[in-house]
Amino acid sequence: MPGFYARTSKATIPATMQSKPLPTSEQPVVAIIGGGVSGGGVAYHLARADCGKRAAIVVFEPRAELGRGLAYDTADPAHRINVPAAKMSLQPGDLGEFQAWIEARDAVADDPEAKQPEGLLFPRRRLFGDYVASLLTPLLEDGSVRHCRATVTGVERRAGRWSILDDKGGVTEADIVAIATSHPPPAAPGRLATRLAAHPRFVADTTKPGALDVVRPHDRVLVIGNGLTAADVIASLADRGHDGPVTAISRRGLRSRGHAPVPQPLFGDFVSNAAHSAISLLAAIRTAIKAAKAEGISWHGVIDQVRAQGYDLWQALPVAERRRLVRHLRPYWDVHRFRIAPQVEAVLDTAIASGRLDILAGSVADARIEDELILCTLQPRHQRQPLERRYDAVVVTTGPAHGGILETQPWLAALAASGHLSLDPTGLGLACNQHSQAIGPSGHADPSLLISGPLARGTFGELMGLPQVTEHAFFIAGEIAEKLRTSATNRHPA
Repeated sequence: MPGFYARTSKATIPATMQSKPLPTSEQPVVAIIGGGVSGGGVAYHLARADCGKRAAIVVFEPRAELGRGLAYDTADPAHRINVPAAKMSLQPGDLGEFQAWIEARDAVADDPEAKQPEGLLFPRRRLFGDYVASLLTPLLEDGSVRHCRATVTGVERRAGRWSILDDKGGVTEADIVAIATSHPPPAAPGRLATRLAAHPRFVADTTKPGALDVVRPHDRVLVIGNGLTAADVIASLADRGHDGPVTAISRRGLRSRGHAPVPQPLFGDFVSNAAHSAISLLAAIRTAIKAAKAEGISWHGVIDQVRAQGYDLWQALPVAERRRLVRHLRPYWDVHRFRIAPQVEAVLDTAIASGRLDILAGSVADARIEDELILCTLQPRHQRQPLERRYDAVVVTTGPAHGGILETQPWLAALAASGHLSLDPTGLGLACNQHSQAIGPSGHADPSLLISGPLARGTFGELMGLPQVTEHAFFIAGEIAEKLRTSATNRHPA
């Protein structure tokens, strides 16, 4: 894997550069739908790969810059990367590139809280977007990658090629399409979306810019969900000066964990005798955590080893066991695997210690609007008696609704209806094979339609963390490059 280190400026690409005409049909065209870290990573690695004949790479992304996506386009200063900078990179073979990029520019000079006492860097999330955008800048400038700043509205198969329609009226013909769209937005549980839609402080989607602006400093807030997004919301409210009481409710009341005080070595071997059921995998992890503790190693080292061996572990599980794991164990995995930044953890700890934050295991049984208030009936876990509570604002942070991905964008639903896409049986995204080629309802894979990033996690397992997303982007780029080389060889045999 390459370890190229690009030192470039953060200049914004002029609109004129983005509107270069597409090449003639003699040049193969690769369309990437979605220009976040996953789509931007595919474009970056493909532009630098040996494809036999240079392909035209077109990335459809409505944002001004490629490489940011939903996660790294935030301007909220409370939003921080939740992995040490030394472990984040667009280069699978050079994990230290992002930190080197930061140090070369003194990029956290205005962020004294970024550096932790033990030396690890947890900068603001937007900075990683700056880094990825800077790597893509020279490729945009020399025409290796074209940024089509538009939203895709339709994708159709016509005469052996893909026709991609966008909201600017454009039609792009492509030979290969990589779907690298973002996670689906969160879905409000039960009837809440309908019952509370008219309330001005019901926040159903925190990913929308300015979503939390409606929450007032002293409001009583109910946060539905208790994962990374909930932690971000609570930290953001605190940063804005919010001092009202907050209740965070989730089915199991599990709070996202923080990082170990010092880095922990990987511990355990889960591959040599891989588990074939969710319960046996759980037993193996618990045994390893107990053994690690005896050697002075925290659970972090065990979970990190499970993550490192995640692909092989996932492949060893039958589909029924994958479903069981997702249904019963995923919440426990998520809170241990996806850790919050130390700065965010400190905010939550302070709020809990002061009594301002209450974490509750249970569900929202009902809710209604009464004047300016939101009256909620909360059902605590393992209790018969519900709780009646009044809130000024309700914020949904339940996480991506992966099972509803086909309904989030009409062109995805249309591709499914035309037999090109189907949901993964685990409910984690879109079905694809080991080459990440999309699988339709017939069970056949299409070599010209690939799934990149978290939407492929039903096949590949752990594909939510940044290191895995960038590794998968590199993998997808390699798959496409091989197809282009094979195509060029077939067109021009020796």
